[in-house]
Amino acid sequence: MFNKRVKIKELLTWEPKEQEVTVMGWVRTFRNNQFIALNDGSTNNNLQVVAELGKFDDELLKRITTSASLKVTGTVLASLGKGQKLELKATAIEILGDSDAEKYPLQPKKHSLEFLREIAHLRFRTNTFGSVFRIRHSLAFAVHKFFNDKGFVYMHTPIITASDAEGAGEMFKVTTLPFDEGKNKTPRNEDGTVNFKDDFFGRATNLTVSGQLEGELGATAFGEIYTFGPTFRAENSNTARHLAEFWMIEPEMAFYDLEDNANLAEEFIKYLIRYAMDNNREDLEFLAQRLADEEKQLPQDKRSELGLIEKLEFVLNNDFQRLTYTEAIDILKESNHNKKKKFQYPITGWGMDLQSEHERYLVEKHFKKPVILMNYPAAIKAFYMRQNEDGKTVAAMDILAPGIGEIVGGSQREERQDRLEARMKEMHIPIEDLWWYLDTRRFGTVPHAGFGLGFERMVQFVTGMTNIRDVIAFPRTPGSAEF
Repeated sequence: MFNKRVKIKELLTWEPKEQEVTVMGWVRTFRNNQFIALNDGSTNNNLQVVAELGKFDDELLKRITTSASLKVTGTVLASLGKGQKLELKATAIEILGDSDAEKYPLQPKKHSLEFLREIAHLRFRTNTFGSVFRIRHSLAFAVHKFFNDKGFVYMHTPIITASDAEGAGEMFKVTTLPFDEGKNKTPRNEDGTVNFKDDFFGRATNLTVSGQLEGELGATAFGEIYTFGPTFRAENSNTARHLAEFWMIEPEMAFYDLEDNANLAEEFIKYLIRYAMDNNREDLEFLAQRLADEEKQLPQDKRSELGLIEKLEFVLNNDFQRLTYTEAIDILKESNHNKKKKFQYPITGWGMDLQSEHERYLVEKHFKKPVILMNYPAAIKAFYMRQNEDGKTVAAMDILAPGIGEIVGGSQREERQDRLEARMKEMHIPIEDLWWYLDTRRFGTVPHAGFGLGFERMVQFVTGMTNIRDVIAFPRTPGSAEF
């Protein structure tokens, strides 16, 4: 019987011809003991169910409360009320699950995003999060479709790893060793360091910060691969841009240089946006209106020049601006923003690491479109990036997007074994631990490149949500591992 139900999204597209249907969903509101707004999560739009006066038992009607779940069978009729072309005249109503309306935390009113984070297990039932997570689903599907259609191989790289791909050191440790408590003492070496001999893996391990190094192994066999999975950073950042657990898309391509890499990344971003525009228009329009209403509360100079839909169309219809890190530093240095000391981090000159405020200035104020920055100073980039002939820079690229700054980071990888090993020594990366990685340079090395796209930042960009905690179901942040 359950598999006979019609989803509300589909039903709302029908022409009402007195069809007999069964729907199931949760009550959003119940007015005048007669009109039920029913929602099943397939769309933000509710179906109006009419419970004809006198037809249903009073005890049953008392149980039709906000968030109670119902199974309703009835006849699809043209609606006489405003706001919907059809309604369902109920012939049978069955309550599948009761809800105590007094205790239910989502009352039919506007709730702050901060409050909804505290009840993340229920926030999917709001229109805002319904839209966000349907769009997130579409974007995830589009990731696989894009790479599959191009003949890439999808690789699952390990979540538990012994290497630190970024050399950043901000990692979650994985161990079965006891903590220093009571009789269970953590085993230690004579110098006081932890002895991992009896640990599960027999060595120090951590949650992955990137699948890139393993991805390169796949690329040097299949030609083109991509990974799409969770990554972890034990970075104590309580900001609207950082999570401790987030999802990354990391393609790696043999026979690619930096320009090929940038071209693929731009095509990929535009593909994802186009897919959401084509398949989630209704949700995007809802979020665009929500964003516009929110921005009305802001002073004029803080408001976006473009609405959400216009911003996405603008990105689709324009080539990304490409420039070198050196050119970017010159622009920032000469900017009125810098001269008037409006940057929190002043532009000190070539070699400095750009902050989010600098990236956003280039994108939002100077070029007013997404930017691809290339050829960064070697000193501020990872060991695996290909060294340019100038001896100062590496073939790295970042894509900067309006509203969030860096959305993609990538590079041509250093394929020359001698140059790579020299760089690893320079940066104190243990060569002996990465013998397997260096084998790809020993046995048929090729020019190759890749990038990482933070999936949550992409979802943020497409949905217009300003806090990254609102685009992942259960955000993991410092001091927060609820749900």
